[in-house]
Amino acid sequence: MRIGRYLDHAVLKPEFTQEEAKAGIQMGIDYHAKTVCVRPCDIELAKQMCEGTETQVSCVLDFPHGAAGLEAKAALAEIYAKTGVVEIDMVMNFGLAKSGEWGRVAQEIKAVTDSAHKYGVGVKVIFETSQLTRDEIRKGTEVCVECGADFVKTSTGFLGCGATEESVKTMIETAAGRIKVKPSGGMSDYETAKAFVDMGADRLGVGVAFTPAICEGEKRALGGEG
Repeated sequence: MRIGRYLDHAVLKPEFTQEEAKAGIQMGIDYHAKTVCVRPCDIELAKQMCEGTETQVSCVLDFPHGAAGLEAKAALAEIYAKTGVVEIDMVMNFGLAKSGEWGRVAQEIKAVTDSAHKYGVGVKVIFETSQLTRDEIRKGTEVCVECGADFVKTSTGFLGCGATEESVKTMIETAAGRIKVKPSGGMSDYETAKAFVDMGADRLGVGVAFTPAICEGEKRALGGEG
């Protein structure tokens, strides 16, 4: 499978104009990304542009801080799921995780997952692994499994270093096939992206600036094929 089919092509910069958002979404379509991951305000635009293509639409929730609280998270999940996105990438309250308040973390994840799954929408839980210890990453992964989430995801791309080999390995080992893993952030070339896939990642979160380098790098690696 081509690398583009692993990509959630992220069009998330808060300063993007509508023309820049359109250009970013079109880039994801052109490179056959699995989804374009967009700001909630761009869901309808992305759906219109992706209609009839092999690229689907995902969106972020409580992004990038994850601190909106249980009721807000649940309400937003209901709103976004009804729009017809295929997946929602929610930010875990990593401050609560660092505080050891895993019960509250679980309540938020379960509320989003329950709301989204009613509409057949998948849920990815963003940890912001650069702010967590390995033990906290392990615990977060177990909580996500228990709450029925579909993916654990390393990073928002807005804080810290993004995905690292250590954080992804920790997620994959803890997941043990019970939940999918999405490294996000920190990928700017094909070699890095492919290394995460080879480790067992199921999806890759890639900023709009780096999708061309990753996909064109694959073509070069395959001798111009594809």
